[in-house]
Amino acid sequence: MAKRDFYEILGVAKGASEEEIKKSYRKLAMKYHPDRNPDNKEAEEKFKEVKEAYEMLTNPEKREAYDRYGHAGVDPNMGGGGGFGGAGAGGFGDAFGDIFGDIFGGGARGGRGGGGPQVYRGADLRYNLEITLEQAANGFDTTIRVPSWDKCDTCHGSGAKPGTQPVTCTTCAGHGQVRMQQGFFSIQQTCPKCHGSGKMIPEPCAACSGAGRIKRNKTLEVKIPAGIDNGMRIRSTGNGEPGTNGGPSGDLYVEIHIKPHAVFQREGDDLHCEMPISFTKAAIGGEIEVPTLTGKVSFTVPEGTQTGKTFRLKGKGIKGVRSGYAGDLFCHMIVETPVKLTDKQKDLLREFDRLTTEGGGKHSPQSKGWMDKVKDFFE
Repeated sequence: MAKRDFYEILGVAKGASEEEIKKSYRKLAMKYHPDRNPDNKEAEEKFKEVKEAYEMLTNPEKREAYDRYGHAGVDPNMGGGGGFGGAGAGGFGDAFGDIFGDIFGGGARGGRGGGGPQVYRGADLRYNLEITLEQAANGFDTTIRVPSWDKCDTCHGSGAKPGTQPVTCTTCAGHGQVRMQQGFFSIQQTCPKCHGSGKMIPEPCAACSGAGRIKRNKTLEVKIPAGIDNGMRIRSTGNGEPGTNGGPSGDLYVEIHIKPHAVFQREGDDLHCEMPISFTKAAIGGEIEVPTLTGKVSFTVPEGTQTGKTFRLKGKGIKGVRSGYAGDLFCHMIVETPVKLTDKQKDLLREFDRLTTEGGGKHSPQSKGWMDKVKDFFE
């Protein structure tokens, strides 16, 4: 029986694009699929016919020979009309991969289904950048050096020794994938010999050892925005590891780490600092100077200020990356006890203590309150 025209089988015009052929093939293959037509010999034959037509017309060399000479120009042993048994023999396993491979397989990785070497996106990279609190608050521009892969100048990226060329992998026939058949199911895996490239290099380039690329360092400019916080990341698109088989490069993530500050502790957009003040200043009050990230500011401490009292300086914190206004600065008072006193200073303090004791609890409200609690406890 004479074979039907491949274009007629798939229901496409002779000048149809590969995408049109693939679309028609999927529709027909699903229609005549053995799982949908159990024990239907006619559907099985149509499925084989559709599969063979698809394989011939999606192979550029076979399609050209078929367009020029018809069925006589195509070697029947290269077609997909064989039985359902072996993987890679044009049987059910291949059809299963062709129908579902782009949907659940290579497409998610940026690959090309099963018609050629799989394309993979490069891995993302992380760069840890340590900066000061002042730099985080104000923002700045900087440069970083990161590892990179450049095309080998000797082999121009082919990986082959100058004067030679890569050859088609004999294990996967250039597809970059191999299939293992188990009954009606097949498992598609990256070719272990060419690692998915579809090519073999008989004589590797001495400069890059057949990799086709050389590892170098490159310098990148990075803009650190004002208000960035610890742990935030800045993405540099396309500066990660290069993709495989022409796939897109990954991204570089610059992760921010803020150094501990000698004066301030940051909490979101707010700043905190401990402010030591003298015993006298805490007792009678007065003006003190407080450091901020933009310079010193003055404010008045009220008399009778105790250790742990907190004062808020509005707007003296940090304006975050996503904030419309700056945070606040919280100053925590620490009353400092005098040390290394002279005899005269000690005598004056003893006199002061006598006078305050005679004045009763009004001079030491915290002590009086605590003593009253102790008295109530024992009684």
